[in-house]
Amino acid sequence: MLIKNLCIPKINLTTITESATLKETLDILEQSGYRCIPVLDDKGEKFIGNIYKMHIYRHAANGGSLGEPVTSLIKNQTKFISINSSFFEVFFTIKELPYIAVINDQGDFYGILTHGKLLGVLQDAWNVDSGSYVLTIATGEVPGSLTKITKIIDKHTTIASLITMDSQAEDYIRRVLVTLPAGISEEEKNNIVTNLERKGLRVIEVEHLKLPKK
Repeated sequence: MLIKNLCIPKINLTTITESATLKETLDILEQSGYRCIPVLDDKGEKFIGNIYKMHIYRHAANGGSLGEPVTSLIKNQTKFISINSSFFEVFFTIKELPYIAVINDQGDFYGILTHGKLLGVLQDAWNVDSGSYVLTIATGEVPGSLTKITKIIDKHTTIASLITMDSQAEDYIRRVLVTLPAGISEEEKNNIVTNLERKGLRVIEVEHLKLPKK
């Protein structure tokens, strides 16, 4: 995953330095319209954490002084990734955050990777824009199921994308989501579904990507 190509670089971001007051920070947050911005050291090099508008307002509502340093309300100090981090590290670090800070090889703040960019990567991997149907196939913990699925579909067409989702419930079920390429007719899709189910592979859902959402 090329994080460098996905993240917003520091030069294009609104940030605040650690010596700023809460009042100065709140003014910048209000002017920018952001709910949260990165806090950097006074040299503008190291990532210190994030500051959220809601925490400043809550602090003021409880009688706190806006003359205090921004570091008094700083959050997410350890929530950052390397510019060379893997997709799974990024995915499990960002979670509920609006963005994740990105650090370069020298340990300096490089920029941020937003939730929207990460979802865009997943959308591209799913081939939502160029696919036709998504088949959700339920399999048990049976060796060779994935090979069987791909062999059956390969007899009819190519596979635009394939994603597996595992359930951790007692009745272990693996769901395989296969995106068929554009141009597949409903008849061809039905033949694929029939052949999959004939081989004991249960197709539990078929979604047409080109139909308007209700």
